[in-house]
Amino acid sequence: MPTHPIAFLIGVAILLIVVWDAFEVIILPRRVTRRFRLSRLFYKNLWRVWKFTVGLLPSKKVRESAFGVFGPLSLLILVAVWAVGLVFSFALMQFGSGSALNVTGFTSGFWTDTYLSGTTFFTLGLGDVIPRSGMARVLVVFEAGLGFGFLAGVIGYLPFIYGSFSKREVSITLLDSRAGTPPTAGELLRRHSYPHGQDALRQLLKDWELWSAELMESHLSYPVLAYFRSQHDNQSWIASLTAILDTCSLVMVGIDGACERQAELTFAIARHAVVDLSQVFGTSPRPLPFDRLPPTELLRIRDVLAQHGLKLNDGEAADTRLAELRRMYEPYIFALATYLNQSLPPWIPQKKGKDNWQTTAWGQTTGLLESQPATHAHDDHF
Repeated sequence: MPTHPIAFLIGVAILLIVVWDAFEVIILPRRVTRRFRLSRLFYKNLWRVWKFTVGLLPSKKVRESAFGVFGPLSLLILVAVWAVGLVFSFALMQFGSGSALNVTGFTSGFWTDTYLSGTTFFTLGLGDVIPRSGMARVLVVFEAGLGFGFLAGVIGYLPFIYGSFSKREVSITLLDSRAGTPPTAGELLRRHSYPHGQDALRQLLKDWELWSAELMESHLSYPVLAYFRSQHDNQSWIASLTAILDTCSLVMVGIDGACERQAELTFAIARHAVVDLSQVFGTSPRPLPFDRLPPTELLRIRDVLAQHGLKLNDGEAADTRLAELRRMYEPYIFALATYLNQSLPPWIPQKKGKDNWQTTAWGQTTGLLESQPATHAHDDHF
């Protein structure tokens, strides 16, 4: 058959684009700033369509379930896109080099080249289509090796993704009993007003300093993790990170006996994570359409903390300082939350409610003095 140089060059181009994209996503442990990127184009458009479609669903619970499916499902679809791209790239190269094949039972052509590419890439080795030229044999051997390496890379990639997700969620789950559901800065400080509670708060903020650094490193290298949702609809990594930043802001403004230095350290790395992730997803900072902390709510926080023996500095200087700190992270995290279709928590609980650990799937609640241990509510698991 005649050769087709243009088809061969197109196949080479597709091969390079897919292989390099898979290398950056699976192997390269750093942020990629290049604007054109296959996986970025894939996620940008798929998420836009998914978010619009899911937004049409009437039930909030069904919408949250659908959003929870996106992360794992998109990952599988991306792997399939890579595989299809590689198969077609080698098919184009076989076709462009003249389709030099020995065929049993049917005529050769582009779809025969595609069939050979598919059986070679997935290492089936059926033997009904055999390359007969040197170039065809080289392509078959190269594709077989690439297919084996691709499979090994995916097998190693998926456990790491789920391991990072699980590690992220542990601290979010632990925050439930420390800051309420959803977590809020006012509740976190109130629940640490007991004797030696400030020592526990210092340790908690230190743990979240490490958590923020791990979040930044893992989500910059593997942005797909940002689409993975928490086990409970009223929990999320964005809400937890916001609550920690809010808490650090209040402590930095001034609470007698609090761990101001540790709050500064945690605030710095948490804000760093928020800004860098905003750059990865192209979510430029946006002013909030509402004030998360109006003066009445700030006064309420001061009153609640004062009732539990914690004095939050007041006055114009303290309010100005708090406003400056909020401007450093709120526009960024609001843009991220809007993009990912998640909500920011309030600064203090709007009404008295039960934490996740106090509820069960049967609609019952457990108290601290009950003999039966509390369990989490997991819908549709059993």
